[in-house]
Amino acid sequence: MKKINEICDILNGYAFKSKHYVDSGIRVIRIANVQDGYISDENPCFYPNSSIDDIEKYILKENDLLISLTGNVGRVALLNKEYLPAALNQRVACLRIKESYVDKKYLFYYLNQRKFIDDCIKASKGVAQLNLSTKWLESYQLDIPPIKEQERIVAKIEELFSDLDNAVETLNATKTQLEVYRQAVLKEAFEGKLTAKWRERNNIDYSFNKVNIKALVKKEKNSLKAGPFGSSLKKEFYVSNGYKIYGQEQVIAGDECIGDYYVNEEKYQELITCKVSPRDVLISLVGTVGKVLILSRECKAGLINPRLIKISLDENIMIPEYFKYYFESDFIKTLYKSKVHGATMDVLNMSMIKELPFLLCSIKEQEQIIYEIESRMSEYYNIENTVNMVLQQTSAMRQSILKQAFEGRLL
Repeated sequence: MKKINEICDILNGYAFKSKHYVDSGIRVIRIANVQDGYISDENPCFYPNSSIDDIEKYILKENDLLISLTGNVGRVALLNKEYLPAALNQRVACLRIKESYVDKKYLFYYLNQRKFIDDCIKASKGVAQLNLSTKWLESYQLDIPPIKEQERIVAKIEELFSDLDNAVETLNATKTQLEVYRQAVLKEAFEGKLTAKWRERNNIDYSFNKVNIKALVKKEKNSLKAGPFGSSLKKEFYVSNGYKIYGQEQVIAGDECIGDYYVNEEKYQELITCKVSPRDVLISLVGTVGKVLILSRECKAGLINPRLIKISLDENIMIPEYFKYYFESDFIKTLYKSKVHGATMDVLNMSMIKELPFLLCSIKEQEQIIYEIESRMSEYYNIENTVNMVLQQTSAMRQSILKQAFEGRLL
């Protein structure tokens, strides 16, 4: 067994300032770029080439292993040449192998095991978002067999992964096509095209007005509210049962029932301005931004955490389902996506949401738009659910292969 710091140099990132980002130059590798097993180049950020001497110690090299230290901790990716020149942002760690007896792909696959992610989560601190220390990483122990055995393990893993990779590529292409179709439906909906015949039959004129979010919410306190400061919801306040804490976990998954964080009556009353109510709209603000969840009429009483915004719509003005479809359409995405770059990950905030123009029409037309969208999307959802289920199965198979490989059961 070897500790990570015995076989790797560990580098911490630099706090790059988003105000200095440019259109091209040195790619800044942020947490959002480090996914499970790969680098995502969506919404890339760049620093000026002229700054390279000032940030020399943070410049990355081909085959550096990168690990996310905040939020979804423990994600590991191998940096390919195509992303260079690149620099390491704060809250991302770089493992640079310094010993010739360690194969880079062996280490990459070893750290992509579910066990490593679970160990990272257990070792992390924080409530609003997890934070992992590089000090902990330094002492993390790995099983390092002789180099020839490492190479045999890697070869067997990649042989078995090959078919899975082809299947995943096909599934992801299907998901991309589905999203293109979904956005095409939403585009027609908010251009008034889906309800054109309905308006003609009912002798109704086209009438979409642009309003801001304040015109849509209930006329009561805290109808538009961001989550509390993270220090207000430390783990020490959690109880086994009580008032539910709603976070990005539920919003991204689209399921209010998952998650098991609760606070007691005292803490709930202290943070009562952040309470949720049935049919509230919750929006994710950090990392995976702009996801929307509508709470059911039977939702558990509880609070939003610091990474969400809660909107209590006046349903005489706007229906939550109409809001969700609109907010998740390219109509809105194109308006906020250019502004959501944060120093470490994408961040959407209340001021941005307040600036967005919302297309408002009559309640009857909103109901018809929802009907037209959902009648076209029913088959879409069936296919999407099937694709996601198969992707989960391939992910489980991948983890099974890794587990067997490092237990010596594949050779």
